[in-house]
Amino acid sequence: MAILVDAATTAICQGFTGRTATYHAERMIAYGTRLVAGVTPGKGGRTHLDRPVFETVAEARAATGANASLLFVPPAAAAAAMIEAIEAGITLIVAVTERVPVLDMLRVKAALAGSGCRLVGPNSQGVLSPGLAQLGVMSTLNARPGSIGIASRSASLTSEVVAQLSAAGLGQSTTVGVGGDPVHGLSLADCVTLFDADPDTAGIVLIGEIGGEAEERAAAAVAAMRSRKPVVGLVVGANAPPEKRMGHAGALIAASRGTTARKLDRLVASGVTIAPRAHLVGETMRSLMMPRAVTR
Repeated sequence: MAILVDAATTAICQGFTGRTATYHAERMIAYGTRLVAGVTPGKGGRTHLDRPVFETVAEARAATGANASLLFVPPAAAAAAMIEAIEAGITLIVAVTERVPVLDMLRVKAALAGSGCRLVGPNSQGVLSPGLAQLGVMSTLNARPGSIGIASRSASLTSEVVAQLSAAGLGQSTTVGVGGDPVHGLSLADCVTLFDADPDTAGIVLIGEIGGEAEERAAAAVAAMRSRKPVVGLVVGANAPPEKRMGHAGALIAASRGTTARKLDRLVASGVTIAPRAHLVGETMRSLMMPRAVTR
């Protein structure tokens, strides 16, 4: 079992005919993801990658029954594309687009309320359930099916941790890139809750960074669930200077908030085991999972 995406997920791609979307759509199709159609306004009625192209999400969903959408749309138009998918009844949106304007994302958050749709991103590397489905741009090279769930704010660290876990004999149930923009959909705390409810996820890895309070909220979720599933945490950016954005739009220490120390304190207090270094996440989880069956 997995969270968010599995072999039954049926997806469309918004911005389907663009160069970047084409490249990653080909990868997803080759991986086995059921990507059944695309949406590009002005190109409806065409065929691309042997899939039909539609003018609107509503038309694509009506024709295919798709329940998920992967979004490759420029920042200025991304919010409107997300809202279009929400209003069409799509239940999962994975938004790869980076630096969507904050005010635009507030409109998206309002549209999500009560809709039954989950948004992953924006600025997300995607969602991967190894051997089942991939929606996004992450590497699948080192991913292996298994029982460790990963929720991350960092794309590059996600790839590193997946490789470490697989090398340690620990496959993954699902890997989720929640996104690095300051206003986004699914949170680290939401992922903790989903992984805790998943019977086939036996351990959880949280990858955080400076800025915001996502890690603190995840710590509160871990404390509240009182689960026996081990949780390993990694928070990077201990040496980042304040008031300077580090890569992601949301990776910013402001007014002494969003620091690594503050996040680590909250995670430790909630019972999370902190990996001492980035290269030791896999070994840290392996030591906690030794008595358990972790691969399938």
